[in-house]
Amino acid sequence: MSEPSTRPIPTLDELNRQGEGKLPGLIGIRFTHAERGLIRSELTLRPELLAPNGFLHAASVVALADTSCGYGTRLLLPEGATGFTTIELKSNHLGTAREGAITCEARSVHAGRTTQVWDAEVRGPQGKIMALFRCTQAVLYAK
Repeated sequence: MSEPSTRPIPTLDELNRQGEGKLPGLIGIRFTHAERGLIRSELTLRPELLAPNGFLHAASVVALADTSCGYGTRLLLPEGATGFTTIELKSNHLGTAREGAITCEARSVHAGRTTQVWDAEVRGPQGKIMALFRCTQAVLYAK
């Protein structure tokens, strides 16, 4: 296991500003907790995030989970790393929602020099798990 960065953890306001004008900001992802190895976020549902059948679109759930894991990855990048990219993701959808807010808790499973693995749980408005998510990130270095 590599030593993670000793850079300061951004504030929640800083994390939320980083998504402005990008997908996280466009769909409304908000971070509610950040520490190395653990990120929490939320997304208030609105009609634009639903599928034509009136239920939450799976891509909205994946966007919340993948964004949360990605922001967490950045907090654990080893010294000298310049970034990361997702190389694999998997989601299991166990439920859905139509309104309210969904939440995500993402946890680091492995934070190495070349890869990171993150797991996330997405919960519906009543707190019930509605999706399980896992992603693998490749850590990038300058050539």
